[in-house]
Amino acid sequence: MLDLIIRFGIIGILVGQLCFAQACSASGSKREMVSIDAKPESILIDPVRSAVIVVDMENDFAAKGGMFDRAGIDISGAQKAIAPITKVLAAARQAGLKIIYLKMGYRPDLSDLGPNDSVNRIRHLKFGVGQKIQAPDGCESRVLIRDTWDTDIVPELQPQPNDIVIYKTRFSGFYQTDLDATLKKLGIKHLIVTGVTTSICVESTVRDAMFRDYLCVLLQDCMSEPIGHDLPRTNHEASLLNAETLFGWISDSDQFIKALATKSSQAAR
Repeated sequence: MLDLIIRFGIIGILVGQLCFAQACSASGSKREMVSIDAKPESILIDPVRSAVIVVDMENDFAAKGGMFDRAGIDISGAQKAIAPITKVLAAARQAGLKIIYLKMGYRPDLSDLGPNDSVNRIRHLKFGVGQKIQAPDGCESRVLIRDTWDTDIVPELQPQPNDIVIYKTRFSGFYQTDLDATLKKLGIKHLIVTGVTTSICVESTVRDAMFRDYLCVLLQDCMSEPIGHDLPRTNHEASLLNAETLFGWISDSDQFIKALATKSSQAAR
């Protein structure tokens, strides 16, 4: 009887190993791994388990007539980031990566802005959150309010039907949102991060991602930071140094696209 039990146990182990090997082969986990040239060192990512995160590339932060522009904040850096992000999204979609947009936006009654004495409410009200404006296209809109021109993604980066769009009410994309649950449901481990602003919403999201054991690759030419842009060293550079040292990896759009192209070439061969 003992011998029979042992035999069945061995058979069970072999069957389990076979099933695991078949699952790995089906998912292409080994073949899917690609190397991105980055700092502090290259990083291997699995495109099947990777998502591109687009942080706050909406009209209020990156378009003429938006909240930042109306407040006199330089948006040239955000606008410069649009072109490389466009290329990254095209390459990512072709390679089958998931695209997730994060959008800062509040309910019309500002009930999710925070208590009256919260820093989030006080600082955002100074920027005119909730105020009615006339958008550049002539329609009536409201500053940082959901489902208005102000919180629309800039035209060049419009989400596609299969993309995911998540509203957020704080700097971090993880704060009281479905982002973490969505990533876990999709089996995502690697986050390719783009958007604005580098030291505020991007860094806040990256920090929270690191705390949850996601692996973040920040594409430095796909993000911008107006704070300190006229100083010898900007907050953009400081945040990238933080990420390179402790929170993840730093690369750029060319290296990311090159890595995906190398994978496609290998698959074709």
